[in-house]
Amino acid sequence: MNKRLAVAFTGPSNSGKTTLILKVARKLIHEHGKEVAIIKHDPKDKARFDVEGKDSYKFADTGAEVIVTSPSRTTYFSQKNKDLDEMVRLFDKFDILLVEGLKNLPLPRISIFRNLLDSDYFPYMDALAIDESISVSDYNMPEGVDILDLNDPDEVISWILKNAKEV
Repeated sequence: MNKRLAVAFTGPSNSGKTTLILKVARKLIHEHGKEVAIIKHDPKDKARFDVEGKDSYKFADTGAEVIVTSPSRTTYFSQKNKDLDEMVRLFDKFDILLVEGLKNLPLPRISIFRNLLDSDYFPYMDALAIDESISVSDYNMPEGVDILDLNDPDEVISWILKNAKEV
């Protein structure tokens, strides 16, 4: 069994988290031959996975745990909040798990910022991915935070392979 690694990405809305995760996931899959799993936090309950009136919506609306399977995909609807271990068990096999958000999870964390840094994120971050819009010297940075180029997914992948947590 290969070791499975997990890392989290955090940052304010519109900082570039999803874009970076997409670039990293595509490279890990297509250039590194890795199986990638992604968990996205939806703190405001905005994500919609089905359309009112459809059967799968009606099933999920009962409060039951629901799996919808088709020839090309399997979708899991759960009415319960899951902890990291429970979520990891839902994925059969993966090499690398990328988590967007969920600051409370005990994972190495890359914080993503453009234009300005929010020091509220400092206690949670192990690495900082930024572009040229931010000058680190303008901030009182915590010790031991690696600075990564937001526009260099290869550099971010190298950091992940060195620093991600085994799950």
